[in-house]
Amino acid sequence: MVSTATARFDDQDSNVASLWKNRRYISARPVEYVGHGTYRAKHSRRLSRREPAAALSKRAFDITVASLTLLFFAPMLIVISIAIKVSSPGPILFHQYRYGYRNRRFRIYKFRSMRTDLGDRTGVRQTVQGDPRITRVGRILRKTSLDEIPQLLNVIRGDMSLVGPRPHVPGMLAADVLYEDLVPYYFQRHIARPGITGLAQVSGCRGSTAEANNAISRIDYDLEYIEKWSLRMDVAIILRTVRREFISGSGY
Repeated sequence: MVSTATARFDDQDSNVASLWKNRRYISARPVEYVGHGTYRAKHSRRLSRREPAAALSKRAFDITVASLTLLFFAPMLIVISIAIKVSSPGPILFHQYRYGYRNRRFRIYKFRSMRTDLGDRTGVRQTVQGDPRITRVGRILRKTSLDEIPQLLNVIRGDMSLVGPRPHVPGMLAADVLYEDLVPYYFQRHIARPGITGLAQVSGCRGSTAEANNAISRIDYDLEYIEKWSLRMDVAIILRTVRREFISGSGY
């Protein structure tokens, strides 16, 4: 967790902030990670892309695990779909546009967990504990994170990865300001495909972004994941997610 209320760069590299904020500079990495909340200019302008073999192995892992998981959960998905349809009027699936790889917009899918007359299609209004918009079935789905299962379709399509920075809606707020205004290097998280789960989520940075330190720390964990990525890391994050979300039921 960071101890300061604003993300910062080393003093001699303050111009990097304007570069990122004004140009959404994500194709190359003009800064390097120093520590939570702090970055400095990187002398190399080498494009920040994974080696082809590494990218291929991650994609193969995503498709294999997502496909097998969908097959495993198929009977449960039918039950969930019926429960959603019977318990409240509206569609079974909820879709919303999010930021994806290289800032490209994509449509994310979830099981609908909110009342259609109270839901927020833009996603700018964040969900809080005891949120009155959530249905009875939706509360169970969100507590166990089963509402996220349809995102496996996004993974198979290539919109998402199993593990990566969680996709945000355009215009998402953090500490009552636009996220990119609070964190100048915010868009750098989009050099990787967004994930169903991520390092930030299993490290305790999930839920509301109303508190600046937590919001900054979440982005820092995203960039730390991108810097240190490995298949072993993905497996570890998935196992921690299963234990934290599906078994302990910490969602809301």
